[in-house]
Amino acid sequence: MRTRPHNPLVARLVHAALLLLLTAWSAPLPAQDSPSLREAVECHPRAGLPNVRAKIEAGQLVKVAYLGGSITAAPGWRVQSRDWLAREYPAAKFTEINAAIGGTGSDLGVFRLHNDVLRHQPDLLFVEFAVNDGGASPEQIHKAMEGIVRQTWRADPKTDICFVYTLSEPMLPELRSGRMPRSASAMEELADKYRIPSIHFGVKVVELEKSGELVFKAPKPENLAEAKPIVFSTDGVHPHVETGHKLYTEAIARSWPAIWQASGLPMAHELPEPLRADNWEEARQVAITPEMLQGSWKKLTAADPLYKRFQGNMPEMYLAEGPGAALEFTFEGTTAAIFDLVGPDGGRLKIQLDDQPPTFQNRIDGYCTYHRLSKLGVAYERPAGRHRVLIELTPETLDKRAILFDQNREFFDQHLEKYTPHTWTPGSLLIIGQIVANPPTSK
Repeated sequence: MRTRPHNPLVARLVHAALLLLLTAWSAPLPAQDSPSLREAVECHPRAGLPNVRAKIEAGQLVKVAYLGGSITAAPGWRVQSRDWLAREYPAAKFTEINAAIGGTGSDLGVFRLHNDVLRHQPDLLFVEFAVNDGGASPEQIHKAMEGIVRQTWRADPKTDICFVYTLSEPMLPELRSGRMPRSASAMEELADKYRIPSIHFGVKVVELEKSGELVFKAPKPENLAEAKPIVFSTDGVHPHVETGHKLYTEAIARSWPAIWQASGLPMAHELPEPLRADNWEEARQVAITPEMLQGSWKKLTAADPLYKRFQGNMPEMYLAEGPGAALEFTFEGTTAAIFDLVGPDGGRLKIQLDDQPPTFQNRIDGYCTYHRLSKLGVAYERPAGRHRVLIELTPETLDKRAILFDQNREFFDQHLEKYTPHTWTPGSLLIIGQIVANPPTSK
């Protein structure tokens, strides 16, 4: 797990495995008290997928959205399940909305839900965050996942939702004892309340492991598809497409008849009183406007490689080109963050919230041999009210070689030009509340 390849493409996959438990909010560590762990059942059909069933039976177009992390981003169960549906129901047509970002959990998914999923008007939404939410408290999981459910059904109450639970090596002890890990158990509370079907992909995996037919983590064999026992993964997180992801897809196929049977007449899903009054239903992704920017900035266009790569998640992107470039905004609410990039060219930021002492964050870390989407925490569940944020790129020159992990320093030495700039690339604001007009700047 600690050995990183220097190939940036491979590095992205390895990095996601190491980021699964990270969060970017400036928040205290979650409490570790766990709710009752649920029995490890592969499928709970609950109210099924009534609107999806009706569209399939009518031979209509069904738009399937996949909201999740790196396990869903891989060309595995997401692609395989879509192809399985197309084979199972040839009279209908299925299209995919890929809304997966590696190394991210429901606490980011709830903010990007509208841009990445809901504006495309999905008929079915698979939500996969059990692994990436593995380090979050049940309270935090409830807030974000309930926000996802309530935002979805407020946008279109006929969108059907299905929770799916993946697994990683640290989750194996609970599953071996017949219990769902903490994150899936917390999500099951919401699935019960909103009558959302759920599928636990790990139940069969552990069953095969117990019988000696599967090894969860091992070097990749030369003939992976034919190897016995089955090798699920090499890193303990990301399944091989040919084996682990295939088992995930087979879990959907096994669960589908029960979900189909539970699916009654098409209906508009009702929103009951929330499980948590402080859920993140009001989480939103807000565009940065030129009025918020001070100093030297460049708005990226289709001619910029970074924009081409990330425009699906960041419709607008700005580049802070020099020290003193600042982003200032005022919001009425409780929580704020920035959806941005970290990478080799990242600089150091000074963050001022209201009249609190400033904090500092680098937009480069030990993994940065490439750019990736990230979340810069600014204000986490502050008292409801008006808050002012000023974020400034400092003139400080970082020792980037020292910041990188040992195994990435050879890449630094070979690509000094990538690390010479000290910049910042934000894409949007992540707000629980509303943006209000800035008063005259005090800067």
